[in-house]
Amino acid sequence: MNENKQKRRRKRENASINDEETGENQGEVKTKDLKEILTSLILLEGQEKNEQEEFAKANREERIQFEENQKKKTRTMMDYYSKFQESHKDLDQIDGVRRRKTRAKALTVAIGAITMENSVSISDENSKDNRSNTAARAGAGPGRRLWVKNRSTDWWDQCNSPEFPEEEFKRAFRMGKGTFEMICNELTSVVAKENTMLRDAVPVKQRVAVCIWRLATGEPLRLVSKRFGLGISTCHKLVLEVCSAIRKVLMPKYLQWPDEENVRRIKDEFEAISGIPNVVGSMYTTHIPIIAPKISVAAYFNKKHTERNQKTSYSITVQGVVDPRGMFTDMCIGWPGSMPDDQVLEKSALNQRANAGLLKGVWIVGSSGYPLMDWILVPYSQQHLTWTQHAFNEKIGEIQRIAKDAFARVKGRWGCLQKRTEVKLQDLPVILGACCVLHNICELRNEEMEPNINFELVDDEMVPEIGLRSANAMKARDTIAHNLLHHNHAGTSFLS
Repeated sequence: MNENKQKRRRKRENASINDEETGENQGEVKTKDLKEILTSLILLEGQEKNEQEEFAKANREERIQFEENQKKKTRTMMDYYSKFQESHKDLDQIDGVRRRKTRAKALTVAIGAITMENSVSISDENSKDNRSNTAARAGAGPGRRLWVKNRSTDWWDQCNSPEFPEEEFKRAFRMGKGTFEMICNELTSVVAKENTMLRDAVPVKQRVAVCIWRLATGEPLRLVSKRFGLGISTCHKLVLEVCSAIRKVLMPKYLQWPDEENVRRIKDEFEAISGIPNVVGSMYTTHIPIIAPKISVAAYFNKKHTERNQKTSYSITVQGVVDPRGMFTDMCIGWPGSMPDDQVLEKSALNQRANAGLLKGVWIVGSSGYPLMDWILVPYSQQHLTWTQHAFNEKIGEIQRIAKDAFARVKGRWGCLQKRTEVKLQDLPVILGACCVLHNICELRNEEMEPNINFELVDDEMVPEIGLRSANAMKARDTIAHNLLHHNHAGTSFLS
C-alpha cells in the first residue's frame, strides 16, 4: 500500500513538473511573438518616416525649382520690357530728328522762296504791280501752301454767314445764333490764338462750332474734319480745348450750388409743385456708355445694361442735382459703372457738403436707389403701402421726375452721350461737364429742343443694401406724408 502511494505521489510530482515546463515553453513562445510584432512595428514606423522625409525633400526641391523658374521668367520679362522701352525711346528720338529735319527743310524752302520773291521785287522797282504781288506772296501764302493741306470749308462758311437760316442753325448746333455768339464772346479770351508767319489761327467761332457740333451729333472725328475743313487731330484738340474752357470760364457762372436767395426761391417752387417743404434739389444718376477700358475692366462693367440689351456694356456714372427748372446745381462725374447709386453718392462732393453740415434742415429728393438719410428724401419702397404712403410716393415722384427729364434732355441735346465715344476715359469728365454747362445755358435762354431728338432715358435702379440710415428721417418722412394727405396736397391717382 505504501509503495502504491509513493508511486502515485511521484506521478503527480512528475506531472506538475511537466506542466511547469510546458507553461514556461508557452511563455517563451508568447514573448518571442510579441518581440517580433514590436520589431515589425518599429520597422514600419521607420519606413513611413523615411517616406515622409523623401516626400518633403521632393516638395522642397520642386518649390525651389518653381521659384527659380519664376525668377527667370521675371528677369526675362524685365529684360524684354527694358529693351522695349529703349527701342521705343530710340524710335521717338529718330521720329523727333525726322520731324526737326522736315521742319528745317520746309523753313529753309520758305525762307528761300521769300528771299527770292524779295529780290524779284527789288530788281523790278519800276513796276508797282510786281512789288505788291511779291509782298503779298511773301506773307502767309507760301507758308500756308507748305504747312496746311487745302480743305474745303464751304459748309462752315455757309453756316457762319448772316444769311444762314436761324432754324437750320439751331437744328445743327442745338442752339440759336444769339446763344452761340454769347458763348463765343465768353470764351474768346481763353480759346483765341494768334496768327503765325506760316499759318493763320483757327477763328474762335470755328473752334467753338467744331466742339459744339461734335457734342451735339457725336459724329466721328473724320467726318467732323471734312465738314469744317480741318485735320482730324486738330478737331480732337479743339474739342478738348473748348470743353476745358467751358469748364473753366462758364461753369462757375452757370453751374454752381445756389446761394441763400436762390435756395429760398427753389424751396418755394418745389413746394408749389409737390406740397413738400424745404426741398432744394432733385437728384438722379445716369450711365454714359464707354469703350471697354484697358485697366480695371471689371469696375466699369455694367451688369444691368448688359442683361437688358444682351450686349456687353461698360459705362461711367453721372450724378446730378437739378432745380425746379431742370438746371443742374451739382454734378459728380466719372465713377465706374458697376457702382450703385448709393456708393456714387458716398464718393461725391455733395455728400461731403452734407457731412460738413451745409445741408442741415433741407431735403434733396432721390429715387429708391438712394438711402433715406437726414438730408435725402426717398419714396416708400416696401410692399402693401398705405394710402398715405401712396400719396407721398406720388408727390415725391413728381419732384424726382424733374431730374430724370433733365438728364433725358441732356442726352437728347448732346448726341455724343448716347453712344460709345472715341474720347479717352480720363478726358470724359471734361466733356460731360461741358455738356451739362451748355444744357444749363440753353435752358436759361429758353432754347427749345426739336421733337425728333427727344431721348428715352432708361437706367436700372439698384436698391441699396441699407435703405434706411436715419430714424429721424423716417419720422420726418411719415410726418410729411401725413401732412400731404390731410392737408389736401396729395393726388388721387393712386385710388384709381
